[in-house]
Parts: sequence; C-alpha cells; structure tokens
Amino acid sequence: MQTTYNLQTSELNTAFITSIKNLYQNKKIEIIISEVIDETEYLLQNPINKEKLLQAVNNVEADKNMKEIDLEQIKSLLKSIN
Repeated sequence: MQTTYNLQTSELNTAFITSIKNLYQNKKIEIIISEVIDETEYLLQNPINKEKLLQAVNNVEADKNMKEIDLEQIKSLLKSIN
C-alpha cells in the first residue's frame, strides 16, 4: 500500500505519527520527504514561459483568440485526427 500526504511542516505532530503507526501496524515502512513546488511559481521562473503565460492570461481576459466549439465539432475534429 502507498499513501501520499501533502501538508505543511506546522501540521507535523505526534497525532500524525500515531496515525501512520496505526495505519501500518507492525510493518516496515519507508518515509521520503520532498518539498512541494507550486506549479505556477515554477513555470513563472523562466522569463520566456512567464511572458507566454501572462500573454495567454491577457488573451483570455480580453476574449482574444477564444473560439467556442460544441461537442459535435470536437468529435468531428477527433475523427479527422484518427
């Protein structure tokens, strides 16, 4: 069994450890700690990505380059790809 916990370090307490012990009673477990990086923050680190993403947001807000299509159009497009 594998379980993923996403939490702030301030949430680490004895109750958390107790819950893990209860969940995996008498089992050998492996604990791996990794820092969670915010996707938006990560993507905005690169100046080129940042410019493209912010322009895309501006386009959506200004309703530019937006096309409305219905489900039948999507199905038709998918059929033409296959």
